[in-house]
Amino acid sequence: MRVSAYDVAVALRRRVPGLPTKKLHKLLYYCQGHHLAAFGEPLFDETISAWDMGPVVGKLWRREKDAEAFPVPAELTEPQLNTVGYVLSRYGGLTGLDLEHLTHSEEPWQRANRVRRPHDTARIEIDWMKAHFTGTAAITDDDEPTLDPEAVARWLREAGQRYSGSLSSDRPEELRARLAPRA
Repeated sequence: MRVSAYDVAVALRRRVPGLPTKKLHKLLYYCQGHHLAAFGEPLFDETISAWDMGPVVGKLWRREKDAEAFPVPAELTEPQLNTVGYVLSRYGGLTGLDLEHLTHSEEPWQRANRVRRPHDTARIEIDWMKAHFTGTAAITDDDEPTLDPEAVARWLREAGQRYSGSLSSDRPEELRARLAPRA
C-alpha cells in the first residue's frame, strides 16, 4: 500500500519536530529512493522534481505554501516506517543546505537538471532514482552501522552545539565522507 508524500512528511515531522521545508523535501527524496532500492516500488505516488534547491515534491510544497487543508494522515506500514527511520539515521544529522549539495551531486537530480531551464522545474523520473539508489545506495546488511550506546549518547549531547554555530556549506565529497559507514 502506497501512502502520500504528505503521510511520509507527517512521519518525518513526528520524529524531527520543527523540520525545515528544504530539509523535509530532500528527506522525502531519500525516502523515495531508498524505498525503491529496498522494495522495488515507490513509497508515494507524487512526482519529485529538480528545483534550484534540489529535489522537491512540488504538489506538497504548493499545498503547504497555500495553507491548504490535508486529510488525516494515513498510518505507515512497518516497512514504510523502516524506510523513514533508515533515512533519518543516515541523513537526519545534515542540514537542508548539506542535503541540497549532496542531491546536486547525484545522477537523478543532475539528469533532470540538464533539461531544466533556469528557475524552472523538471521531473526526476522514478526509473532514474531506482537505478541510482539500487546501484549506489542500496540498503545491505554490510551498510548497517554498529551502534555504540556511549557514542550515540555523546552525539545526542553534542547535537545542540552543532546547530547553534554558524552554518557553512560543505562540498559533496565531504558530505559523502561524513555519511560513509565507519569501520
